[in-house]
Amino acid sequence: MIRMILKILKWIGLSITSLLLLLILVGLGFRLFRDRPVPPGKLVDIGGFKLHVHSTGEKNDKPTFVIEAGAAGHSEYYHWLSEGLKDSMRVVRYDRAGIGYSELSDTPRDPETVARELHALLVRTGESPPYIMAGHSHGGHYIRVFKKLYPNEVAALVFLDSGHPDERERLPWPPSSGWLMPALYAGAVLGDLGVLDLYVTIFGNAIMRAPGVPKEITDRYHDYFVDGKYLWGSIKEEEWHIALEEMSKRIMVTDTLPIRVFAGTHINEKALRKMGMNPKKMGTNRRKMQEEMASFSKNGKVFFMDGGHFTIFIQKENADIICKEIIQLSEELQN
Repeated sequence: MIRMILKILKWIGLSITSLLLLLILVGLGFRLFRDRPVPPGKLVDIGGFKLHVHSTGEKNDKPTFVIEAGAAGHSEYYHWLSEGLKDSMRVVRYDRAGIGYSELSDTPRDPETVARELHALLVRTGESPPYIMAGHSHGGHYIRVFKKLYPNEVAALVFLDSGHPDERERLPWPPSSGWLMPALYAGAVLGDLGVLDLYVTIFGNAIMRAPGVPKEITDRYHDYFVDGKYLWGSIKEEEWHIALEEMSKRIMVTDTLPIRVFAGTHINEKALRKMGMNPKKMGTNRRKMQEEMASFSKNGKVFFMDGGHFTIFIQKENADIICKEIIQLSEELQN
């Protein structure tokens, strides 16, 4: 009986190993023979590696709207903002090193390096200040750092459901489960082996969804998983996650620099309760912090929108509201 069980276990082990080897071989075949992804913008060498930038609108003497994505976020998320603003101003959206279509960099992903790389990209592509710097989620921390390094080039700050500098201390998030980094490492390795490309080809891309963005945009998300680059880039950013928040905390805007805060009012009550949190209290505290972010400047305004962390700009009707306010802000800066 024991011998029979051992034979069965051996057979199962060999079957699983053979299946994994087959998946890896097919995945590697995908990597070798598939067409190279073509980015919607262009790749620009900023010194040793290339960043992907997708700019719209004519260059002129008006302020240029520059979008900094959230943690591991890519430039395609901000399609409707670009579409809604391109007839009124220059719009620049880009992917940080390793993210989206951009190449990986050997440099650390510390906040100041990221800000300097963005500045180098703007210079290389012939963009010129003044800039309206917009940051979504963790991008809000990045644009504070950019403002610190290049204060004379920033005309205004726009926070798109951005994190508050004190959010980690003031919102009672439960401790991290510790699974994120191992999952990212495993995914990156599988990406390098071509397995993620194979999976997305067969089952579709359920990893990154953007309801409301045109299908031709979301179809390109497959390009991010032809190898492990995107996930390696996400890992390098995550390693500097806390350092970014700490630096942002030391950079408080207290002058008359215009600030516009757009915050979503939707929260996942079921998920929060599952984590042992009080959704009503969380919503109240978060609203207060978004109001505080606008009050960092004497020229600050906050807009609470009918949407969530992404849907405040992925849904076109919400993006249109934001665009209207940004156009008005640009006109105010020119007077």
